[in-house]
Amino acid sequence: MLEIVGAKDLEHLTNLIVPADIRRSTPMNLPPAVSEIEILEEIQSLAQQNQLWRTYIGMGYYGTHLPPVIQRLVLENPAWYTAYTPYQPEIAQGRLELLMLFQTMVSDLTGLPIANASLLDEATAAAEALFMFHSISREKGRAFFVDEGLHPQVISVIKTRAYGLRIPLEVGAPEKASWERYFGAILGYPTTDGWVKPHLPELIQAAKEAGVQVAVATDLLFLTIAEAPGHLGADVAFGSSQRLGVPLGYGGPHAAFFAARDAYKRQMPGRIVGLTIDAEGQPAYRLALQTREQHIKREKATSNICTAQVLLAHLATLYAIYHGPEGLKNLAQRIHRDTVRLAHALQEIGVEPLYAHFFDTLRLRLPNVPQDRLRSIATQYQINLRYYADGTVGLSLDETVREKDLTDLLNIFAEAVSRPAQLPAQAPIPSALPAGLERHTAYLTHPTFHRYQGEHQLTRFLQRLVSRDISLVHSMIPLGSCTMKLNPVAALMPLSWKALNSLHPFVPKDQAAGYQTMLARLEQYLCEITGFAKVSFQPNSGAQGEYTGLMVIRRYHEARGEGHRDIVLVPSSAHGTNPASAVIAGYTVVVVKADQHGNIDAQDLEAKVQQYASRLAAIMVTYPSTHGIYERHIRWICDTVHAAGGQVYMDGANMNAQVGLTSPALIGADVCHLNLHKTFAIPHGGGGPGMGPIAVAAHLAPYLPTHPVIETGGEQGIGAVAAAPYGSALILWISYAYIRMMGAEGLRYASQIALLNANYLKARLSAHYPILYTDENGLVAHEFIIDLRSFKTKYGIEVEDIAKRLMDFGFHAPTVSFPVVGTLMIEPTESEDLEELERFIYAMEKIREEIAQIESGAVSIHESPLRRAPHTQRAIMAEKWERPYSREQAAFPAPWLKEYKVWPPVARVDHAYGDRNLVCTCPPVESYADVAS
Repeated sequence: MLEIVGAKDLEHLTNLIVPADIRRSTPMNLPPAVSEIEILEEIQSLAQQNQLWRTYIGMGYYGTHLPPVIQRLVLENPAWYTAYTPYQPEIAQGRLELLMLFQTMVSDLTGLPIANASLLDEATAAAEALFMFHSISREKGRAFFVDEGLHPQVISVIKTRAYGLRIPLEVGAPEKASWERYFGAILGYPTTDGWVKPHLPELIQAAKEAGVQVAVATDLLFLTIAEAPGHLGADVAFGSSQRLGVPLGYGGPHAAFFAARDAYKRQMPGRIVGLTIDAEGQPAYRLALQTREQHIKREKATSNICTAQVLLAHLATLYAIYHGPEGLKNLAQRIHRDTVRLAHALQEIGVEPLYAHFFDTLRLRLPNVPQDRLRSIATQYQINLRYYADGTVGLSLDETVREKDLTDLLNIFAEAVSRPAQLPAQAPIPSALPAGLERHTAYLTHPTFHRYQGEHQLTRFLQRLVSRDISLVHSMIPLGSCTMKLNPVAALMPLSWKALNSLHPFVPKDQAAGYQTMLARLEQYLCEITGFAKVSFQPNSGAQGEYTGLMVIRRYHEARGEGHRDIVLVPSSAHGTNPASAVIAGYTVVVVKADQHGNIDAQDLEAKVQQYASRLAAIMVTYPSTHGIYERHIRWICDTVHAAGGQVYMDGANMNAQVGLTSPALIGADVCHLNLHKTFAIPHGGGGPGMGPIAVAAHLAPYLPTHPVIETGGEQGIGAVAAAPYGSALILWISYAYIRMMGAEGLRYASQIALLNANYLKARLSAHYPILYTDENGLVAHEFIIDLRSFKTKYGIEVEDIAKRLMDFGFHAPTVSFPVVGTLMIEPTESEDLEELERFIYAMEKIREEIAQIESGAVSIHESPLRRAPHTQRAIMAEKWERPYSREQAAFPAPWLKEYKVWPPVARVDHAYGDRNLVCTCPPVESYADVAS
């Protein structure tokens, strides 16, 4: 490989590619690498430092029982967790079908017609509702109203977002609201302290009559027995699906849900799965309304969301399928019944609930008993309750609560008030829900929610779904900028351990000692890798990291009396989330051109820095660039921006080409986010989870995000940017384990192999395809772009034709038309071996031969296997075959396919048809009448 790329060894290759002025001169100071067995022993030791008390804090986080069949066959199955975002729908039908069922579940339970395929968490979903309402509203002079009954972390994240967007915000009691003053509102149903307001419909109606757009924060399990927000008049409903079987994980990852009225479908944040047809007229799933994607809308985006929580949405959906609508209702009724029984028993001893109407949460007033006395008794039971500043106490029940737990909870209060107590019998007990808010409408009527309650049936259903996808278990996924690399099983195993996945995010820190030790060590490692001083783990996606870093920069400028700096420079080659993140952080975006070599145009940058010098807040750069080049003048770029008083934000998408070779600090950046799901081995999960912590230089550390419940962040922090203090903390163990197993030498070697693999592929493919950008040595970084635009102008061959034809060879396509339209960006990553690279080269060579047939006029593009790809079993087995190429060429164009073939389940998807005929939930039950009979 080195001979073909023209290097003597890996060090020579590194010196040829990485500019000398930014190369790291000393090894990273990281602990020595450990084996898989040793890391598991180490994590086990840390896990044992956590204390698993019984926790009834609630606040949007609840104990759950994930059915073992789902844990084993989905959460722990690489066919599910190594798949990529379903941008190529023909080989992602299994995931898309399950996401459609998630949307259907959410739509049914919320009573709203359109739902997305999940968001990051409940708090950021609330912030998305704020931004969406603000983008649509014509009442720009009005403020936004937030119910004081929302969870504290939700209110904090809304405040942070409103601050960035300069939206006036008021938090208060809806009963006292003067609705004519607001353009939008978020109400709690139920509230954080458990109140199910019987007059909620009247509040919503009054707000709507005043022209206020209304969102409701709610709970899916609650909605199995309580009236749907859509039926109460709400425009939007959102919340967390965590309690549908997803482990607590010390705060995440968890899938938020977001549903809205049909009028909002083109402004809704996140992704929406829709139904369309394929080239054979068969139904097919795909991502709908693709023009909503932020990499297209850029600075005109109404959200910076570029990912979802797909794997967690799968878990929640399968939990609902496994239990079925009746099973979910029974769970909700049992939880509610236990809460009512406990409330009655507490009333008997003088402990009064503040509210007569509730679901699973009680806020209690103690009769002349100090809160500290109750806390002391609860500590003896190793039970966590919620303690309010006014002396009241809260508790929330969930599906894990048993009779003994109820008895212990009652005994704690009985001891505190020195009175004997007894639980009422489990006989039928009147509901504590308001009579007018009990649910009478059907939900989950789709047959799938009724067919798979048995493990046998569910296993076969899951196997059918997974057979309709391509993931890393099948072949390399050569996506430029996305780093679809190995996710070591040893790093993933601890996620199933109860000591790590059952911890509530708001327990006292001493009960999470193992987590705290891991977080401190991981921060130290990431600081060493980046050269920065501090890390915030709170952002739970790369785009959230961008937003957070820009907000930190904003607070830094304000603290120095330069709050007027409102311009962010964004290169034209940047990820679409870069300008979108700048917009939602309240900045004005100015685009910087690229030169003919794909680098940031130095003259254009200098001119714009001079033009906006007094207003310049920051520049956003990706390094190596999105064009796959280590830009030689990156230091000059940073120095130029700094000289004008701006800061340098580095997008960490390409960190796997930096680790051990250079660092953001050496390059001259001030802050970067780290895509842990790219460089540091967290799986993509078919479109999430991800993690996007930010690392900052010392001067920005005081402004890192804080949290209203668990102390974290800087002394002058920006407020919360996610629901949990450490984001999706559970999956941080993966990156911790990866770094510990690799060590400094292993991480550096991985970066070098990323360079070698990319340059080897580039060298081999350059004989067949033009390479768009290279450096002065003819080399690239860890990814490169092949230019297919001439094939279109001369012969009508689209980049999509090549992407779809690769499916017939068993490969996922590289990144299509990004960052340059009509190109493919290829990243083999450091994980792939030579044999897999050769298979991909063979496929691309064969496709080039098919292009040559079109060039020669031997076949037209419309009759070529390129345009007819991908080829399904249905097409190959059809009685008639009226194509000018053979069935064998269509389906078996490479020798290995005769031994093992992944069949695309659908032919080429018709996106235009799907957008004209938008269907984003499963068809109604009536369409299944024949099947049912």
